[in-house]
Amino acid sequence: MEAPDLTALTAAEIAARVHDGRSSAVDVARAHLARIADLDRTTGAFQHHDPARVLAEAGGVDARPDRFALPLAGVPIAIKDNIDVAGYPTRHGSAATSTEPAKRDDDLVKRLRAAGAVVLGKTRLCELAIWGFTHSALGSTRNPLDGDLDPGGSSGGSAAAVAAGMAALALGTDGGGSIRIPAAYCGLVGVKPGTGVVPLPGGADEHWGGLTAAGPIARTAGDAALMLGVLSGQPIELAGTSPSRIALSLRNPVPFGRLHPDHRAAAIGAAARLRARPGAVVSLTEPPYPRGMHAQWARRWHAGVAHDVEALGLERSALERRTATVVRKGRRVRRFTRPRPAAAAAWRDAMVGWLDDGGYDLMISPAVAGPPMPVDAAAGRRYLSTLLVQARRVPYTQAWNLAGLPAVVAPLVVEGRPAGVQLVGRPGSEAMLLAAAAQLERKAVPRTGAAAPRSYV
Repeated sequence: MEAPDLTALTAAEIAARVHDGRSSAVDVARAHLARIADLDRTTGAFQHHDPARVLAEAGGVDARPDRFALPLAGVPIAIKDNIDVAGYPTRHGSAATSTEPAKRDDDLVKRLRAAGAVVLGKTRLCELAIWGFTHSALGSTRNPLDGDLDPGGSSGGSAAAVAAGMAALALGTDGGGSIRIPAAYCGLVGVKPGTGVVPLPGGADEHWGGLTAAGPIARTAGDAALMLGVLSGQPIELAGTSPSRIALSLRNPVPFGRLHPDHRAAAIGAAARLRARPGAVVSLTEPPYPRGMHAQWARRWHAGVAHDVEALGLERSALERRTATVVRKGRRVRRFTRPRPAAAAAWRDAMVGWLDDGGYDLMISPAVAGPPMPVDAAAGRRYLSTLLVQARRVPYTQAWNLAGLPAVVAPLVVEGRPAGVQLVGRPGSEAMLLAAAAQLERKAVPRTGAAAPRSYV
């Protein structure tokens, strides 16, 4: 029998092969290292990478007496380069940061390694993880599905590594869509857990005023659930958790920009596929987005970036000009108009109440409004130009960071092109959202401009 391509297997399949001895963790690592050597000079997913360390770590997994029970035994994983991994510098996508290697693993990395995962290296992001693309002075990343395009961001290097088969899983962070946007653009599953489900990098109590979460990027919902269970310390079971009453919203939460027909078709097609289950009902409706919601998110974003720059001891003069503008605005917010926690809590309560009143298990929306930028199109743009381009392309994700609610992107296909949809639910509904994503992943839907009926079975 011909040996399988280990880089094409899911994380669950890799772990199963390591458990029963069909493959060793070193076999798996070598296959992924060879793929990185073949592809990453062009793709640019990794910022830091050390093959010798990877093979040594994989050998350590093979030597563990408990490897037969490890949920991620031998699974190769990429870590976003704003999370500490011992021996690698943490650059945050910025030339202004130190090149000194981290002395210890972040707690999230410790959890992954304890579960048997093998860390391949650190992946690229935009400067300080603040935009929905992956370009910085440290380098750019190309979308593996189309090398002329950006993969989205800021966890674009992580998504590119998984989409290209260079890693089976990746760890990202999401303060306004940074996991979900690249998942949508690279045809992957991306999970922003609800507040408190997964610890924050560095053991922080909060980041960016409560906006940020850490979570998995994977090729399948099953793999995302497997990794989320390790990160959260609570296994995620998908069986028996499918939704039966679904809200569909196409409304853009910001007052400008148009929804691309592919992404409209993906949301409508996803609703139709979930509706096909016996007893399932879909309603076309609108969530109660509050006035000024995006401004509330932006104030936290500006202030959070300013805090990061101070905490890292970075000189504003060494930052990209648009980043320096974000920092200047953030310092003004921190001085004069600090965000009110009550505003975010009110929006979360309003959204949960809306789900309760409608009896909805979850809401479907587009994940993004338009296609990814051409690679390096963001290079040299100033603050306002960058902000406007991002607002037009990726307006659907920030609301759920502000609310602290779980949101999952599932990949569909429209006329051969990836088009992600976003699934949003109540606190604690990650398993249900992932179960719905499993029903949708990589399903083809027609490209149509027709709206769904208001309520149908």
